[in-house]
Amino acid sequence: LKFLLALWKANLQAAMEFRAAFLTQVIFMMVNNGAYFVFWILYFDKFNEVQGWTLNDMMLLFCIAATAWGTGAYFFGHFVTLAEVIARGRLDYFLSLPKPVLLHVLASRSVGSGMGDIIYGIGSFLLSGYVTPDGVLRFVLAVFTGVCIFISFMTVIQSLTFWLGNTAALSQIALSAVLTFSLYHSVLFNTTTKFVLLTIVPAALIGTVPAEFVRSFTWQSLLQISAGALIFLVLAVTIFRSGLRRYESGSA
Repeated sequence: LKFLLALWKANLQAAMEFRAAFLTQVIFMMVNNGAYFVFWILYFDKFNEVQGWTLNDMMLLFCIAATAWGTGAYFFGHFVTLAEVIARGRLDYFLSLPKPVLLHVLASRSVGSGMGDIIYGIGSFLLSGYVTPDGVLRFVLAVFTGVCIFISFMTVIQSLTFWLGNTAALSQIALSAVLTFSLYHSVLFNTTTKFVLLTIVPAALIGTVPAEFVRSFTWQSLLQISAGALIFLVLAVTIFRSGLRRYESGSA
């Protein structure tokens, strides 16, 4: 934890060297999210609810996914560029230091726009109508598991670089898929697609299931998000370590 705090402090200090750029990223990401959500406002203006879900429920789903993504991007920014780090031999630097390689790589970069997602997500949660003492605790847990799944899923995909070569293009497709589908409720999809969104592309474990958990506590939804986070985290660490044995040093 002390090591992580030191990394995050260094990342913040680096961002503050260019404060105008950092604040611009934050503000524009908040505006971007707001503009995207206008679609749902217009939709629910015509249809009051869909399968029992209202505008406030969609706001809850959106804010959980946005906060989870923003937290991952801001505090563990290399989880979206890990394939490039591996392919270009830039793991050399991290291998030369006495810290956990995967943790060090992920936390050594911060995406400034992620803070905009965090602020937008928390703000949306405050407006969603689910702010109660137990609702806040469920929201925090939902975001935490969402962060774990986001980072772990992308680490698994990008660790394939150890075997397949640079998987940056595949990683971008995977990222777009999990990020996009996490913003839609799974009731919109058929049974096969729902299965995919709970397993292969775990978008439902970042959006739908956590939102249902915050709406109303059930042991089933708690088990789903907790098990999903744990399984993907174990997979990510295992596959990365296995791939690391195949790593060939670059010129860094």
